[in-house]
Amino acid sequence: MRRIFLPLLLFLFFTIESIFVLLLPSETFMDKWILVPRFLIAVLMLFAVYGKQKQAIIYGFAFGLLFDMVYTEIIGVYLFLFPLTIAFVSRLMKVFHANALVVIVAILAGISALEIVIYKLNHFIGITEMPFSAFAEVRLLPVIVLNLLFLAVAFYPLRRFFEKLAQDEGL
Repeated sequence: MRRIFLPLLLFLFFTIESIFVLLLPSETFMDKWILVPRFLIAVLMLFAVYGKQKQAIIYGFAFGLLFDMVYTEIIGVYLFLFPLTIAFVSRLMKVFHANALVVIVAILAGISALEIVIYKLNHFIGITEMPFSAFAEVRLLPVIVLNLLFLAVAFYPLRRFFEKLAQDEGL
């Protein structure tokens, strides 16, 4: 049962991301901001910091491919960006002390980098014509705030879960 719990938890966060936006009142938020929950990648980065980095990267590949197949027209963008972002944050945490505030800032930096790379790629291939300043105001800042709120609620329970999982598996 333990072996299947982590993939199920990650799949739950994958599903929650798509449902979350549907549950927001569109007249309140959607007129001004583009809210994109990045709960799954945040959880994977937490797993890389407090659990197993290699396993988190493998899950990043798997869920990146799933994300590409379900949500995008180009297969491979999230397939490579998820593991790259996870590895970046994990390596960053080897340099800095892994207290809660630093980990949250590193995860938000990873999410920001992911959003910017996706924006630049979409701008390069002509999917979006939005100038970067508008992107930063309408999408990037709301994404950071939304995911900060998620991390404020979920950080400690997930940290405890991943530390216990790592301890049980004998890291």
